[in-house]
Amino acid sequence: MGSFRWMAAIAAMTILVLSGAALARPTEAVLVMDARSGEVLHASNADERLHPASLTKMMTLYLVFDAIKSGQISVDQRVTVSRAAAAQPPSKIGFRPGQRVRIRELIRAAAVRSANDSAVVLAEAVSGSEAAFAKLMTRRARELGMTGTTFRNASGLTAAGHLSTARDMALLGLRLKRDHAGYFNLFGRESTPAFGRTVWNTNRLLGDYLGANGIKTGYTRAAGFNLVASAERGSKSVIVSYFGGASSKARNSKVAQLLDLGFSRSPERPRAPAGAPSLLTAVLTAPPPEPRPGGAHAGAVAAARAGDALSRGAAAIGAALTPSAANAASFDGAPAARSAGAIPAVAPTPAPNRVVAALVDPTPQAPTRAAPPAPRAGAGGGPWTLTLGAFPARETAIAELAAAALGEMPALARAGREIDVATGASGALYRARLTGLDRETADAACARLIRDGGRCEAVAPQR
Repeated sequence: MGSFRWMAAIAAMTILVLSGAALARPTEAVLVMDARSGEVLHASNADERLHPASLTKMMTLYLVFDAIKSGQISVDQRVTVSRAAAAQPPSKIGFRPGQRVRIRELIRAAAVRSANDSAVVLAEAVSGSEAAFAKLMTRRARELGMTGTTFRNASGLTAAGHLSTARDMALLGLRLKRDHAGYFNLFGRESTPAFGRTVWNTNRLLGDYLGANGIKTGYTRAAGFNLVASAERGSKSVIVSYFGGASSKARNSKVAQLLDLGFSRSPERPRAPAGAPSLLTAVLTAPPPEPRPGGAHAGAVAAARAGDALSRGAAAIGAALTPSAANAASFDGAPAARSAGAIPAVAPTPAPNRVVAALVDPTPQAPTRAAPPAPRAGAGGGPWTLTLGAFPARETAIAELAAAALGEMPALARAGREIDVATGASGALYRARLTGLDRETADAACARLIRDGGRCEAVAPQR
């Protein structure tokens, strides 16, 4: 009897110890950054290697956007769901093995719903297998300067060696925002249509914090509740990377406080670290990447002539504005030197192929009118244009173009994307336009955009 009691006591103590270990709160790590300059405004445990959970999908999507820019895959391409992808645990869409799905909807599900099965399908579409894609993720992380990160999968499920840091994830958030500006609006959507349903964003801070516009949540038992958050107010832009929250409510509250701290410490004008380049201030325009029948695409030829300088400029603007220029040459993602006071900076951007005169001439002038686009196969083949509005910020104009191009109308994904700039007494205005449409497509698309709450004007060709 005594022996039984002793064994029972040992068993009870073992259960308590294991339970305590399982319930131990993950390490809390923080980095707050001025997204305009990369200046670190606050940090705590920022370089401790921790479980990133679904923050991982930021890199998954970064590489998917890279692949779209290079022409390796396209947003309207259909790919097959593997057994491995279909077997992923929640959060998931619930695909069947062999099901054919569109890249466009996979991106939405991974970015907004944090769907694990969508992330794996995307990984396989880019690299053939999730294991090969994970190696690509780690290699790209090193190129971006993420020295504390190693990836083992595309979704963020807990795995041995699958680790990152608050500093690295803040950097990744910044690079997503800068390198893939045309797609960044996805992370700020509270909901989006995908696979015949509406999927809702896991980031509840979007509707609760003024100025919040992304980026990505993450949770596993090993990681706790993680969040990389982005917010803009006036001229200020802040990114917070937070690991190890005790609950989603506690995480959101903490991140809101950290965003407040970031805005309070951000200067009106960013303090660029020594040697850091300024952000791109000129506008690139180029036609979309579909080849013309019978010859090479003129935009790709021009971009190839411009060489590596143009490809870097195109990468900084984002494929939603300059897809063919981005496709012309490989992206220069060389790692930048890390300093204690700043996130590694984006490589300097040389002059693009077309600088709008209004950006360098301070005198008021009328908007520059582009010549009507030549008819083109694949987007209706016509000279009609959709004007989506004029905006005081270039980033807003890019986001409007991307939102239309990534919407439910495939013809708009193939349209040309241009931004005209005019300077007046009240400052610069950036006019977003989709070009190369026939009249039927333009009228139908404009009616759909207006019905969905957007702004649109179908413009006939000049005679």
